[in-house]
Amino acid sequence: MAESRADEIIRRQDQLRSARSNWDSLWQDVADRVWPQMSDFLGRREPGAKRTEKIFDSTACLALEKFAAAIHSLITPDNQQYHGLAPADKSLREYHPLKQYLEEVTEVLFAVRRSPFANFSSQASECYKSLGAFGTMGMMVEDIPGRGIRYKSCHLAELYVSENEHGLIDTVHRRFEYTARQAVSAFGMERMPDKIKAAMEKKDDASKFEFIHAVEPNRERKRGRLDYEGMAFRSCYVSVEGKQLVDEGGYRTFPYAVSRYSTNPKEVYGRGPAMMVLPDIRMLNEMEKTTLRAGHMAVDPPLLLLEDGALQGFQMRPRALNFGGVDAEGRQMVQPLKTGANLPWQIEMNDGKRKLINEAFLVTLFQILVETPQITATEALLRAQEKGQLLAPTMGRQQSEFLGPIIERELDILDMAGVLPEPPPEVAELLGDGMINVNYTSPLSRLMRSEDAVAILRTFEQLGPMAQIDPGVMDVFDTEVLPRELAEINGVPAKVLRTPEVVAKIKEDKRQAAAMQNMLAAAPVAADAAKSLTDAAATAASIPQAVPGLA
Repeated sequence: MAESRADEIIRRQDQLRSARSNWDSLWQDVADRVWPQMSDFLGRREPGAKRTEKIFDSTACLALEKFAAAIHSLITPDNQQYHGLAPADKSLREYHPLKQYLEEVTEVLFAVRRSPFANFSSQASECYKSLGAFGTMGMMVEDIPGRGIRYKSCHLAELYVSENEHGLIDTVHRRFEYTARQAVSAFGMERMPDKIKAAMEKKDDASKFEFIHAVEPNRERKRGRLDYEGMAFRSCYVSVEGKQLVDEGGYRTFPYAVSRYSTNPKEVYGRGPAMMVLPDIRMLNEMEKTTLRAGHMAVDPPLLLLEDGALQGFQMRPRALNFGGVDAEGRQMVQPLKTGANLPWQIEMNDGKRKLINEAFLVTLFQILVETPQITATEALLRAQEKGQLLAPTMGRQQSEFLGPIIERELDILDMAGVLPEPPPEVAELLGDGMINVNYTSPLSRLMRSEDAVAILRTFEQLGPMAQIDPGVMDVFDTEVLPRELAEINGVPAKVLRTPEVVAKIKEDKRQAAAMQNMLAAAPVAADAAKSLTDAAATAASIPQAVPGLA
C-alpha cells in the first residue's frame, strides 16, 4: 500500500526531530538562562508559569536585548530606507527612467512593510533575539488575501530545516498548535479529523492540536501550470491528530527566511553569541548565588551562643531586650560567626564575567562612540571602520539569508497582486530574471564602507604638505565625485544633496558672475585709457601744422 502524503510528512517530521534532539537540549539550556520566555524546547510550559528560577544574574538577558536592538538599528532601522534596487548591468544604473521606476518600487516595498497590519518591525526584533540566543532565526512572509503581507517570527522550537546541495535552506517543517476554532477558521470544518470536529462542537477553546506545515521544492513541478502544481515550492498542512492532510498548495518563492549567525561544518543550525559563552553565563549565575549567600552571611551572620541555653529566647529585632547577653565584666555572651569571605574579590570576579558576556553580545562594541563622545571626526571614522570590520563576517550574512529572501518574496507577492507601479515601455523590456540587484544602504553597509572614508581623509592629510609646495597635486581628485562619495558613506540624506544638473548651473552662474565682475572691474581702466586717447588727440589737433616751404 502506497504511503499517503500525510504519513510521508509525519515520518519526515519525526526524522527531522530526531536529528535535532541535541540542539533542543542545548537551546533549552540557553533559554533557561538567557531568554526564559522561549524555554519550550523540551516540552510546552503552561501559560503564566515561572520561567526565571535558574537566573540569578540578568546580565545575559539584558545583553540579548541590547544585541537585538543594535542589530535592528544596523540592518533594518525603522527611520530610513535600508536598501534599494539597482540594475545588475552597471551601464544602466544612470538610465533615468529605469532608476526612477526602481525608486518607486522601493517606496512601495517600504510602505507595505511598515503598514500596521504587516507588523514587520516587532517581528524582526523577535528574530534578532533568536539570532543572538540560539544562532538561528526564522520569519514567515505570508500573503493574506484581501489584507496584504503579514510577517511572523517563528519560535525556533517549531522550526525544522534542511539544506540543499548548495548549503541553502530549501525545506522547512513548522510544527505548531491550533485550537479547534483556529483550525476550522484556517482550513474549514469539512477537512478536520473527527476529534477536532467534536472539540469544535463542544466549543472547547482549551484543547490544542498539533499541525505541521511542510514546505519543500516541488520535485514534480509541471511548468506552464498556473496552479500550485506549477509552482517552485510545494506546501502541505497536516493534522497530526488523525494523520490527515488538511490543505495543499504551493509558493512561487520560498515563504520562510531562515538565517544563521554562524555555522560549523556539517551543521545545519547556527550558533549564536549566547551559545559561545554559555559556560560563562552558567558560571556567573553560580558565582552570583555564592556572592548573595556570602553577602547575606555578612549582614545577617549566624550567632554563637552559650552551650547551656541561657539565652534560648534571644531576640534579633530592633530595640529587643536580651537579658544575660553580657557577663559581669560587660563582655558579649553572643558572637557572630565570621567566615572571612572576601566580598570585593567575589564582586570583581563577577564583573569580569559580565564584561566577557557583554563582549560576546557585541555590547561593548556598540558602546564605543557612546562612551567616548569627545573625539574628532577622524577618530570617529576609525572607530566606525573597526566596528564595520568586526561586524562584516557575521552581520553581512543576514543580508543574504534574511533580507534577500524577504525582498524576493515581497516583490513576488506585490507583483502578482498588481500593487507595483506599471513600468514604462522603455523600462519593461529591461526587467527580467536576474536583471535587478538589491543595493543595501543600511547603517551596517555604511560601517563596512567606512574604510573608504578613512582612506580618503588619510590621503588628504598626507598630501597637505605636498600641496603647499605644488598645489597641482590636488588636481588628480574629482572634486564633484569626492563629496558625494563621502556623503553616501556617512549616510547623508539624498534629499539634502543637489543634483549634478543643479550644481552645473550654479557653477555656470558663478562663472558668468565672475566674468561680469571682471568686466566691471576693467571698466574704469578702459574709461581712463579712452579719456587719455581723447585728450592726446585733442592736444595733437591744437598744435599748428608746419607750412610747406617755410624755413
